Amino acid sequence: MKQKKISSVTAFAFAASLALAACGGGGGGGDAASSSNNSSTGSTAPSASTGNVSTPQYAANSAQLAVFNTINTQRQQCGFPALTENTVLDQAAQAHASYMGQNGGTVTDTEVAGNPGFTGVTYTDRAVAAGFPAASIAGGVSAGFYTNATLTETAYGEQIAAGWAAGVYHIALTVLPITQVGVGWNELSYNGYPEIQSTVTMGSMQKLAGTLPLTYPCEGTTDVPYQVAGESPVPPNTSGAWGAAIGIEANPGDTIRITSGTLSDTSGNVVALQVLDSSTDTTGLIKAYEGRAYPAVALSKSTTYTATINGTWNGTAFTRTFRYTTGTRVG
Repeated sequence: MKQKKISSVTAFAFAASLALAACGGGGGGGDAASSSNNSSTGSTAPSASTGNVSTPQYAANSAQLAVFNTINTQRQQCGFPALTENTVLDQAAQAHASYMGQNGGTVTDTEVAGNPGFTGVTYTDRAVAAGFPAASIAGGVSAGFYTNATLTETAYGEQIAAGWAAGVYHIALTVLPITQVGVGWNELSYNGYPEIQSTVTMGSMQKLAGTLPLTYPCEGTTDVPYQVAGESPVPPNTSGAWGAAIGIEANPGDTIRITSGTLSDTSGNVVALQVLDSSTDTTGLIKAYEGRAYPAVALSKSTTYTATINGTWNGTAFTRTFRYTTGTRVG
């Protein structure tokens, strides 16, 4: 009835590029194999702020506007800074969404030269082709969605954003210390219903403020997907559907270690969480300043849970305890 596709190397693309950018190493990360370098003698490098807009320019009631607004709502309610729309990144993202549509609707992070709609192999290539500086690229995410019902464009956008925020490896879009995004969107038709391909390209770093580490979800978050399926890589120790992830985030240069986590519902039922940090994640996708905790099984719909996460931040013990509520959405 419902099929969602999330690409396999997305988390690597943005997590690794942030790590490099934070060290002053000129972006790329998962895009490190990119051959793009558009600098030339005597040329002026483009500014990362070119294309920033103070209010979103996406069409009213569009899926792109819903993606943008949902991401910012998720971030701001948990203390993460809001993102700015960048129209240059929009161009890069829209080109990639169109590429996915022109090539059978397959969701992918990379493009193949010679295929219809090709604008660059990696997120960095495509952003540079659109005029964004390579050193400021922070990667991107891509996803697809299909259901045998016709939703509003706003509902489609909210679903895509909710799916990213629920993934163990894709929640980074909600919690990473970035400043800019561009949103791409494409729709095909399958059995009379829209089949969605969407992508977000991310740019530029900023330090998180507040009492670190921050988490998403956090106290009072609602409509969290009660189950997730379809993420690749598949999170460890899961079989079938699992529950939405909790992202724990500090700043590049910090070290997060997650030691334990639990969820308890209002009836006193306790679920032990799987925990990941850079010392235990065998994929290499979780960076030193990040942690994840997630239930290995699906949660109950429309239920309030109390999460308790224990770990260390730069060697100092911390505990985060907060309540959030699931909805009826599948991530």
